Amino acid sequence: MVIGIIIILLVIGSVAFHFLSPWYFTPIASNWTMIDTTVDITFAVTGAVFIATNLFMAYAIIRYRHKKGSGQKAAYDPENKKLEYWLTGITAVGVVAMLAPGLVVWARFVTVPEDAMLVEVVAQQWHWSYRYPGDDGLLGAVDPKLVAPDNAFGLDPRDPNGQDDVLVANPQMHVPLDRPIKTVLRSKDVLHDYAVPQFRVKMDIVPGTVTYLWFTPTRLGEFEILCEELCGLAHHTMRGKVVVDEQEDFDTWLAAQPTFAEINALAAGDPVLGKSQYATCAACHGFEGEGLPLLNAPKLAGMDPWYLKRQIEHYKQGVRGQDPADIYGVQMAAMANTLVNDAAVNNVAAYLLTLPDEPPEQTVQGDIANGKRLYRTCGSCHGREGEGIWSLNAPRTQGMNDWYVVAQLKNFRDGIRGAHPSDYYGAQMRMMAQILSDDEHINDLAAYINTLPPPAQQSARLDNPSREKL
Repeated sequence: MVIGIIIILLVIGSVAFHFLSPWYFTPIASNWTMIDTTVDITFAVTGAVFIATNLFMAYAIIRYRHKKGSGQKAAYDPENKKLEYWLTGITAVGVVAMLAPGLVVWARFVTVPEDAMLVEVVAQQWHWSYRYPGDDGLLGAVDPKLVAPDNAFGLDPRDPNGQDDVLVANPQMHVPLDRPIKTVLRSKDVLHDYAVPQFRVKMDIVPGTVTYLWFTPTRLGEFEILCEELCGLAHHTMRGKVVVDEQEDFDTWLAAQPTFAEINALAAGDPVLGKSQYATCAACHGFEGEGLPLLNAPKLAGMDPWYLKRQIEHYKQGVRGQDPADIYGVQMAAMANTLVNDAAVNNVAAYLLTLPDEPPEQTVQGDIANGKRLYRTCGSCHGREGEGIWSLNAPRTQGMNDWYVVAQLKNFRDGIRGAHPSDYYGAQMRMMAQILSDDEHINDLAAYINTLPPPAQQSARLDNPSREKL
């Protein structure tokens, strides 16, 4: 009797929880209401079976429970064909009710409208980037062997169809409102999955092949892109954003993005010009980029040029250095504007490459053995020897000022850095810095980084990042 009552209460509680629970789908923002309807049908069918099965079981336990002196015995009836027909028929109806709507939706899901706009989504650990066809409406050929710091998409420069391809090398994807979008999905390393919960779409991205999906955005706004496939350590940090614009706003945004031809036409940095443009920076960072701890200015010599450029851009755009608690970041945000354009930034980066990369003074003490244990996670992105891996958007840590490493890790952990909506890589670091529970762990980590060999002794550097990719 007690077990039967418990089962009934569990059924009532489960049904009540389903209807009263605050957790359900986010409001839909695409054309795929059919997917919600299919899920509702599945809930109804499985819910009805759950209720019927458990209530029947509770009824049988209560109705036919053992009673002393009653003389009742269970009847053994292994060949009841009538019951088997009923069970088979009801089960078949339930399975068809669940599967048939899904097949109808899938047929539409794989049938892309002819007027759909094409966008390529490129996945890699732990980053999203996008490619839009130019005026010719065609995407150029790509080759994984061509992927390099100056050709992150691996486009074939010999293919004329790729010259006008618009390249967006950050995790923010823009699409126009009320227009069908076909996304072709490509991976540069391991298995990923492109998913936008508000659009009700998701699809695996398989290395060596191209998959696709389509949707029509029906609501303006920003919607999170998730990787819903375990793609390695820090998989949870692989996030992007879909921005749905009015057509006019989308056209304006797209026109402002660089094409493959425009990127190739950019002049390389001039270290001679960079020397004079670096003069203002030298007042704090030192004439040889060695850094001046008394001025809270880190070493720049030996810093990855791509990372230096990104940080200067972030300071100029207000992505970094806006939090009042980041006192020195606020100072840099003002000084970054002395480099008035991309050419000046490239020149300074080129000049810094000519400066001697001397190891800085070690100022942080800690438990090196514990730091080595903690660095196993960091090494997945920044390299086993702290050499940095450009393809993972992870800068060099070895040979940088240990006090600066400590300060930035604290900023990430405390939410001072990486909180801006456009600082996607800072947000990743902010999540990962949570493994450093206290200042002692941060000091241990910095102390271990101090023991890593200098670039001349490392077995891999920026020109060979693949060693650390997996």
